[in-house]
Amino acid sequence: MAIIYYIITAVAGAVLALGCYIIIRKRMLNGKKEEILEKAELEAEKIKQEKIFQAKEKFLQLKSEHEQYINEKNNQIHETENRLRQKENSLNQQNSELGRKQKETDAIRENLKNQVELVNRKSEEYDRLRAQAIEQIESIAGMSAAEAKNQLMENMKAEARSQAQSYINDVMDEARLTASKEAKRIVINTIQRTASETAIENAVTVFNIESDEIKGRIIGREGRNIRALEAATGVEIVVDDTPEAILLSAFDPVRREVARLALHQLVVDGRIHPARIEEVVAKVQKQLEDEIMETGKRTCIDLGIHGMHIELVKLIGRMKYRSSYGQNLLQHSREVANICATMASELGLNPKIAKRAGLLHDIGKVSDEDPELPHAVLGMKLAEKYKEKPEVCNAIGAHHEEIEMTSIISPLVMVGDAISGARPGARREVIESYIKRLQDMENIAKSYPGVTKTYAIQAGRELRVIVGADQVSDKDAESLSGEIAKKIQEEMVYPGQVKITVIRETRSVAYAK
Repeated sequence: MAIIYYIITAVAGAVLALGCYIIIRKRMLNGKKEEILEKAELEAEKIKQEKIFQAKEKFLQLKSEHEQYINEKNNQIHETENRLRQKENSLNQQNSELGRKQKETDAIRENLKNQVELVNRKSEEYDRLRAQAIEQIESIAGMSAAEAKNQLMENMKAEARSQAQSYINDVMDEARLTASKEAKRIVINTIQRTASETAIENAVTVFNIESDEIKGRIIGREGRNIRALEAATGVEIVVDDTPEAILLSAFDPVRREVARLALHQLVVDGRIHPARIEEVVAKVQKQLEDEIMETGKRTCIDLGIHGMHIELVKLIGRMKYRSSYGQNLLQHSREVANICATMASELGLNPKIAKRAGLLHDIGKVSDEDPELPHAVLGMKLAEKYKEKPEVCNAIGAHHEEIEMTSIISPLVMVGDAISGARPGARREVIESYIKRLQDMENIAKSYPGVTKTYAIQAGRELRVIVGADQVSDKDAESLSGEIAKKIQEEMVYPGQVKITVIRETRSVAYAK
């Protein structure tokens, strides 16, 4: 029992101790909780005060910015109102100024109107008085005013003409006294020192053959060979009863030379048919171009002319196959070059420049560029294009006085050209006009679209026009001949009639490999 009592006592004591512990613990916890809550409340209050302070600062900042923005806008509005007010004042001033000027203009217009009416009245009165005066003068003089005016003008013209002629005669006499003797000496000396052969060309070349049997081979079956040769070269080939000879007729010496060389190769080779003819003609044309270049180079070397552009050298070579009034153009140009050099030496000028200008003076006659220009102006443009000296270019362009002479070499070239062309037998006007007519005929046909080649044959009595099959139809070819004939009839003068033949052919080529 004592043990139980002790146990119960111990348990009761333990329970009592536990309850005391719990009570003490609870009181301790409540004290800490109150302390924490107090701290939390203080911290919250502190944060609250800080946030309120920050909010007040933000509010004040926003309020300040808003007030600044409002002030700026107000200032802008005031400035705009001031500008508008100034513009309004300016417009009011301008309006008042315009009103004042309008009144002044109306007054001036009214004044001018009055003055015009006054002038008209004065003019009518003047015309009336003038007519009365003229009637009185005519009645006194016995002639009309127009007759008196014409008589006065005729008298003044006759007097002026007489005075001008007298002045011209005095000047010419003075010039003759000072220049005639020296000029004659220089020209005569130049002519005596310049010796050159006279070369007269015509429009026909004779091609000699060994036997008349070759004529048939040249003609070919149904004339196909001779037609192919004429179409390829543009030369009329005349095969007649002349023994051992065939005539090649064309106004262009280059075409005749191509035809002659091609015929020679075909006859020597023995193979004569259309395909071979075209091949040989193309080959001969290439050979002739090389020969033209070689002729130009040899001419420059013979005359001692250096540094000339290769295109000008080529044009010089083409002069060999061009005639001017029947005079070979290359021979004429060489002669003019020597004459100019001689006269320049006598006058103390530069003979090399004079010789260069003399050689190039007719270069425009062999150029295919811009045929509408005079050959002297065209030659000058070519010389300028290929960087010749200004005095040389001016001498070329002025040797027929198409442009003003600015160099002392220019009159020398003009005189040299006249001396070379004026020699007895040097030129034939008929040949030149004949060639010019054929060239104009070909140029008229070339002006139509689709025309590839044109050949004037039979002394200008026939014009063959070759057109591209892809550009001109059969129907267009029929109408083209009539259009060309009509244009030639309207624009040219020629004897007899001209036959226009338009040729259109289609070729198909294939190769078997």
